[in-house]
Amino acid sequence: MFKIVSKESLNPTVSRMVIEAPEIAKKAQPGQFIILRVDEEGERIPLTIADYDASAGTVTIIYQIVGATTKLLDSKSEGEYIQDFVGPLGKPTETEGIKKVAVIGGGVGCAIALPVAKKLHELGAEVHSVVGFRNKDLVILSDEFTACSDKYLIMTDDGSIGEKGLVTDALRKLIESGEKYDEVIAIGPLIMMKFVCKLTKEFGIKTTVSMNPIMIDGTGMCGGCRLTVGGKVKFACVDGPDFDGHEVDFDEAMERGSMYKEFERHRYEDTCNLLNKAEAN
Repeated sequence: MFKIVSKESLNPTVSRMVIEAPEIAKKAQPGQFIILRVDEEGERIPLTIADYDASAGTVTIIYQIVGATTKLLDSKSEGEYIQDFVGPLGKPTETEGIKKVAVIGGGVGCAIALPVAKKLHELGAEVHSVVGFRNKDLVILSDEFTACSDKYLIMTDDGSIGEKGLVTDALRKLIESGEKYDEVIAIGPLIMMKFVCKLTKEFGIKTTVSMNPIMIDGTGMCGGCRLTVGGKVKFACVDGPDFDGHEVDFDEAMERGSMYKEFERHRYEDTCNLLNKAEAN
């Protein structure tokens, strides 16, 4: 059992939890993830490590309430426990040799992008962070990105904060203004990463993306997280989650990611009903 040290809401659909997990905290690196179960009957879900503190023995996760398990997880309070918390899994993001980088985050993907930006900042790299949200009410981690970025740009669909437009609009302006990046690291919705990669390919800039497909065991045995990268089958849990964005088959990944949408919706509704009944009693 793993204790919830703290919990807070970052926006109406995104929460942050700090979990007591000293063994994971000692080994965690940016880009890696954990797999958790809320209770003995729960499903296993992967969540990227948003932060870690080896001295305090804690690991931070940030999650969006989109399915049955994240809804159940969010019903937990500070001081309560979750059943399983396993990791760190996956390969850490490669940061060696990067002197100037553009870190692109979309929505809750910013929670994954932040530890990468922080690590590169600590290593002395020049970090330009570009984040995108639908509107100002959904913005998360703004202060944290500001602290580790030499440039920090917010893009919103409606222009309610920052500039109106897409992260690709901001990235194109930066590149065309003369910014020379050793690498672009993009983390967020598949469609966002696809078009970031299309843009950077135009300019010949190395681009890394973090993939988060359906995943069950986290060891490469189930095959649920398979992707096509450079024409070959790869497994996000053991070969990634970071990959060369110019080689990822995003269209296949998006098609696979939508296969269980209907099932997930029903499970979410069932969980909401159960939680409502429990609260009523």
